[in-house]
Amino acid sequence: MLELLYTALFYLIQPLIWIRLWVRGRKAPAYRKRWGERYGFYRRPLKPGGIMLHSVSVGETLAAIPLVRALRHRYPDLPITVTTMTPTGSERVQSAFGTDVQHVYLPYDLPDALNRFLNKVDPKLVLIMETELWPNLIAALHKRHIPLVIANARLSARSAAGYAKLGKFVSRLLRRITLIAAQNEEDGARFITLGARNNQVTVTGSLKFDISVTPQLAAKAITLRRQWAPHRPVWIATSTHDGEESIIIAAHQALLNQFPNLLLILVPRHPERFPDAINLVRQAGLSYTTRSSGEVPSSATQVVIGDTMGELMLLYGIADLAFVGGSLVERGGHNPLEAAAHAIPVLMGPHTFNFKDICARLEQASGLITVTDATTLVKEISSLLTDADYRSFYGRHAVEVLYQNQGALQRLLQLLEPYLPPKTH
Repeated sequence: MLELLYTALFYLIQPLIWIRLWVRGRKAPAYRKRWGERYGFYRRPLKPGGIMLHSVSVGETLAAIPLVRALRHRYPDLPITVTTMTPTGSERVQSAFGTDVQHVYLPYDLPDALNRFLNKVDPKLVLIMETELWPNLIAALHKRHIPLVIANARLSARSAAGYAKLGKFVSRLLRRITLIAAQNEEDGARFITLGARNNQVTVTGSLKFDISVTPQLAAKAITLRRQWAPHRPVWIATSTHDGEESIIIAAHQALLNQFPNLLLILVPRHPERFPDAINLVRQAGLSYTTRSSGEVPSSATQVVIGDTMGELMLLYGIADLAFVGGSLVERGGHNPLEAAAHAIPVLMGPHTFNFKDICARLEQASGLITVTDATTLVKEISSLLTDADYRSFYGRHAVEVLYQNQGALQRLLQLLEPYLPPKTH
């Protein structure tokens, strides 16, 4: 009964979804494009019979990159289709893989749209990153006997409490999933409490730890640092949200009193916020340039706005330390491990519930510094910039946490082998 009600409501709210896409398209025009894909209509043919991987947004897409590369290496003859739901996730897939994978939007969770999509792709295996529990998609895969694996699965206590209110509806949903590869024991236990069977759930660790700085990326970062700031300190603030940029800018203004040649790289989380960030910097009277302009910052440049896609790992490589956003406002924070991979100190605000386990491990190992406002941010950055040994201490411990927790990728690949043809590499 709940399944029918859910589907009926989803059909009824489609006009509201169209309005929302159109409104969001004012700042991000990509939201007004490719609507057909959201209903299973595609302008070009898709190769069937391969692996499908869904990542809802940028964060999940970044975590999926090593997995997709490993699958391409092991199964070069299988087409890989990577789906997302947002333009930013789409851009990240295209910048990471180009034409090496097929990419489309995953249709909305409507039976007819999903059937059109699955008829086109006809995957041997479906992987969903983290926790995207779409009832009609899960039902359609179950009906077609297509294995479904939730990779890098996580479930917060808050989300689990919400799902628990739906009782048997969620229990039936979970039991249609082939395998749940949880990030940790707590996540796995929550899935079992909601109705998943013990033999459906295994703990692999987090794929987010399985990232690395390639020699090519490191060399590119060194070159860019020499061009941008050969003799000046640099800090970066990434994945910032509304309400955070003003704190970052205020902190930077205060820091300039002590470090007059300090350069800030400011990278808002969402592309539609790039103009807002530029306006805030301009209103503060700071000299700035944008990454997209291609201009090399002069000695007078105080801020670089990171307004390009797919360059976050590169920009981290330029910086002496990093603040990771979504954490001074109640957004739950974003992934600190991309900064940690560069062995630089990582600072975050108190709101890190999206990365609770990762942040706890970093903090316990002295690889993460928590700040609460502009004042504490200034204090900590000042200490880090003044003392190279202190800076090295936090950077070294951050990257050690990363290395000590790697291995989830290999564990997951082994679990996927029964559902795929024999590997060729």
